[in-house]
Formats: sequence, C-alpha cells, structure tokens
Amino acid sequence: MDLEERLALVRRNAAEVITEGDLRNLLETQERPRAYIGYEPSGLFSVGQLVTIRKVQDLSAAGFDVTVFLADWHALINDKLGGSLERIRQAGKVMVQTFGSLGTTGAIRFRWATDLVSQPTYWERVIRAAKAMSVARVKRAMTIMGRREEEAEVDAAKLFYPAMQVADIFELPVDLAYAGLDQRRAHVLAREVAHHHHWPVPVALHTPLISSLKGGGRMNMDEGGLVERKMSKSDPSSGIPIPAPDELVEERIRAAYCPAKEVEGNPVLEIAQHVVLPWRGEIPVERPARAGGPRTYTTPEELLGSWRAGEIHPMDLKGAVIRALQEILAPANRFFREHPEALQSVASPPPGSSGELPPPRGGPSNHS
Repeated sequence: MDLEERLALVRRNAAEVITEGDLRNLLETQERPRAYIGYEPSGLFSVGQLVTIRKVQDLSAAGFDVTVFLADWHALINDKLGGSLERIRQAGKVMVQTFGSLGTTGAIRFRWATDLVSQPTYWERVIRAAKAMSVARVKRAMTIMGRREEEAEVDAAKLFYPAMQVADIFELPVDLAYAGLDQRRAHVLAREVAHHHHWPVPVALHTPLISSLKGGGRMNMDEGGLVERKMSKSDPSSGIPIPAPDELVEERIRAAYCPAKEVEGNPVLEIAQHVVLPWRGEIPVERPARAGGPRTYTTPEELLGSWRAGEIHPMDLKGAVIRALQEILAPANRFFREHPEALQSVASPPPGSSGELPPPRGGPSNHS
C-alpha cells in the first residue's frame, strides 16, 4: 500500500485531522506508527461507536500499531457503574469481546489504565502534564468526560481526569491519538502540553458523532453541546446497544427522528453515512417505482445529494438502515447469544453491591 492509499484510509469518514501535514510526515517517516483510542468501560457499546470501531480497523489496515485503551480508572473517576472497579473491568472485557465479534483483531492490542497507573513514571507524567495546565483550562476540558464545565465542582477527583488522559498519550506512547469529536479538547490539550515540555507532538484524528435517535438538542462544542445530542448510555432509548436483536434495531430506527431533506442532526442519515457506508461500502435503498425505483449509493456525496433533493423518503431510508445494521450486528448478536454469561456483569450490579471501591487486590492483572 502506497502513501496516498494509507492517507486515504486514515482520512476516510474523518471529521478532522490535526494536522494534515503532521499526518503525512508521520506516514512518510514511520513504517509502523502507533495509534490509540481510549474507552471508559461503562456498559455496552452502542451503534454510534461502530464509527470508531471501523476507524480502528482502518488504522490497522493503514499500517498503524493500534492500542485500544480500556480506561478503567478514568471510568471510576467519572462515576461509571456505581464506582465499582470490578464491574468496570467486567464491562471492559465485554468491550474486548465486542471488538472480536465484529472482526477487529490482528495487530490491535488492548491495554488497561491499571497497567499504567501502577508505574511511578506515569504519575510523574500526570504531574508534569498538569503543571502545563491552568485550573481554568482543566475545567474547560471537562466536556471530554461528558460533563459540563461547572460540574467540575462535584468532586476534586474529576480535576485529575484531563491530566491523566494527556499523560496516557505520552506514556503508552502513541504517535496518533484518535477519538470522536467529543474528545477534541483532550487531544488539543495534549498537543499544547507536548509543545510546552518539548515532547513529541501527537497527530489528532477525530470522527463524527452520531446524534441521539430522539433528535433535537445541540451539537455545539464551544458550549459543551456534544453532551446533549449524541447517543448516550445514560438514555438507552437515544441509541441502539451492541448486541441488539433485529426487532430492537427496527423499533428504534422506525421511531427515530428523521425529517425529510434535513441533514443537520438527523441520526438516521448520519448512521447511513458514517456507519453503513464505511462498514458495507454501499447502502441499497428500496424506493417505489414512482420515486425512481431502487438505487444503491456508494458515496456520502451521492447519498446526501439525493436526500437534500427529496429523492429518498424518510421511511425508505429507515428501511435501508435497518437492514444494513441488522447485517452488521449479526456477528456480535451471534457471539453474545452463544455466551450470555458475558453480559451479566454489565446488565446489573452484583447482589449486595454498594458501588463502593472494592478492597485492594494483589496487584493489577493484564487483561489484554
């Protein structure tokens, strides 16, 4: 694969690269650069995260050594799963299984935050990163946790989070930091810290977020609106979990917000563009003869052009998205149907759990 083909794979379905020049230089000078994406283990993946799972596959195909970082300590700070590290780690294991069930294996490795926090050099890196930030700058970065800036007052532990996320990038270490657009502030902060300390500056890659199936809200990064309109685990009906039976996929998409001709904030159109096309390479839309008959779209430009022109009825688009998602999710559904025990710890707290931090164990375990 030549340079231009690798660049095209990395850029595919991307909303932003910081910067294009840095990315080109990275691929020109390193045969196997290092990339990472971090996830808080806090429940099941959603269909919106198929965007990032696919991009992980793209990065691997483009020759990157990709790390999927399971941020268990970060999830603890962010009050996920009742603050139980045991449940958080179980959720992380389900994430690993979900990646595998969707065919994302090979050169991809999984690492846990627990592996890093056990090293003294990590905490030195956290402190040095924090020394390059003001408290006000840290508070502005609170949206990376899915929280508003003013919520930083809830407890002091949340102030550690941005410095830890920055430290992760340099301690792993990675050459390219990847995530959805909701993590943009963290990556920009990491680049600023790198310049301050003369550390290697990571490339930042971001893909679009899928809006809530309910529609409405805002997606304004400056105001933290990303939190309000994207698919959210705190509101299960705003998205579709992985795994999901065919009936649930159909129910959620049929009921989803999808105004004719509208592009901005249209979750069904976003799924067609940012999930179906990258995963399937095409989206066949069954239209009645009076509307032009069936048509298969292979590029976002074709799809968006027809949609804006009113050539696709919302119910026809919904039908196409339902069929495609059911096919994409079929391997994950099959895996978890055969391993139902894997989901038990994520579905509900263990009996008698108070949500408190469990007693210390005999050192961190490597779950990768």
